Amino acid sequence: MGRAALLVEKRRVDRAQPVPVRCRHVPTITGTIGFVRAFSIAVLAALVLVACNEAADTASPGADARQDSFDSARAWKALEYQVELGERPAGSPASRKLGRYLKRRVPNGRYQRVPDGLRNVIGKVPGRDSDRIVLVGAHYDTKDIPGFVGANDGASGTAVTLQLAREIEPRTIRPTLLFVFFDGEESPRGAADHEFEEKGLRGSKVAARRLADRVDRMVLLDFVGDKDLSIPRESFSRRRLWSRLRAAAERAGTPEAFPAETSGGILDDHIPFLERGVPAIDLIDFDFDCFHRTCDDLSAVSEDSLDRVGETVMELLPRL
Repeated sequence: MGRAALLVEKRRVDRAQPVPVRCRHVPTITGTIGFVRAFSIAVLAALVLVACNEAADTASPGADARQDSFDSARAWKALEYQVELGERPAGSPASRKLGRYLKRRVPNGRYQRVPDGLRNVIGKVPGRDSDRIVLVGAHYDTKDIPGFVGANDGASGTAVTLQLAREIEPRTIRPTLLFVFFDGEESPRGAADHEFEEKGLRGSKVAARRLADRVDRMVLLDFVGDKDLSIPRESFSRRRLWSRLRAAAERAGTPEAFPAETSGGILDDHIPFLERGVPAIDLIDFDFDCFHRTCDDLSAVSEDSLDRVGETVMELLPRL
């Protein structure tokens, strides 16, 4: 697929700001005629004040009005930790160390066995409705390429997912949340590209087989740290759920990160869930020059991008 250059961050166009209406002081006028004029002017002034208040109440939030409910600094530290571990292919010592790190930090963390000695990490945050379950997922392994540390492809989705799990308090929103960190998303070394569907997605295939009949919605985070972030709807992602995501982005003040566009379909960890009838969306900016290249390091990602995605998903989850 064609990918846009990432070497220079593009300038962002800020959203239009509401035009302020200046509410002037109304001078006092004496005399009978002055009284009528003063009364008329007072009424007009009151109308202007109402208009000012309504404008303030109904104006769309600008870039500076972005919500601040997601701790992007903490998410960034989790991303940095993963990159410091180096290459993290499924089953490697670094990957297993990361799995232990995630299990200790995600609420109610546990392992789920995956063939070939791999393991998913699953956390749970109870909601007010124990029967309504939303799964938020990301893969934590990296492609088995020498020198590849996957700051965007692997670490970014894992960092945001972990922070979401730590941010949301039990029973503060309706759905019960499952946070699943998939192992073995990448196909093993030596597998041809056309074998990805068969030999990749190992952790999500297991998770879907065991969890799909209890899951109402699935939100996948992958490639969400790109400095030049732009996440269109991936064409396999369900339209209705994606529309709710974009509405959440509007409320969160992050709509520029989720343009009204559609990209090609991508074989990713949401596919096993879609195949079992679970409405799912994949948040992935696949227009990324460093895909499976060693330049996918800290220089390719930004804390601001993590924040935009984190704030949006924080706004989405309570309404699912």
